[in-house]
Amino acid sequence: MITLRPANTADLDPLSRLCLRSNAHWGYDAAFMAQARDELTVRASDLATDEIVVALAAGDIVGMAQVATGSTIAHLERLYIAPSHIGLGIGRVLFDWARETARRHAAEQMVVVADPNAAAFYRKMGCTDAGHAPSGSIPGRVLPRLICPIRAAP
Repeated sequence: MITLRPANTADLDPLSRLCLRSNAHWGYDAAFMAQARDELTVRASDLATDEIVVALAAGDIVGMAQVATGSTIAHLERLYIAPSHIGLGIGRVLFDWARETARRHAAEQMVVVADPNAAAFYRKMGCTDAGHAPSGSIPGRVLPRLICPIRAAP
């Protein structure tokens, strides 16, 4: 059973480690991960500006999602799952939370800049390809950019 709760400052280090472990799951080498470390670090400023949720299983942090809102376009800044829990439906739970968060903030769409290995997941969630975006940490690398429409609640 998965429960969600808002992130707090005590979660910053565990969430940052989770993001690194989850991204490394795709087989990136140590040099790549060192370059990505800053971008994968969750900071207190993220808590102040965005909505961040923690997914728990048996009291352990097994996932997280971060959504930036403030206009008609929301941004899924992060969605990471512990490698041992990938494929168990936690990503769907977190994505549904992100979509609902965007909806609550009156966003009409949510932008996702995804790791290439995760793009298929977002397409399954109803996102469509919308070009590419530059990596925030690896010069010259481009990432899939996807758009998810946000529909009004029935």
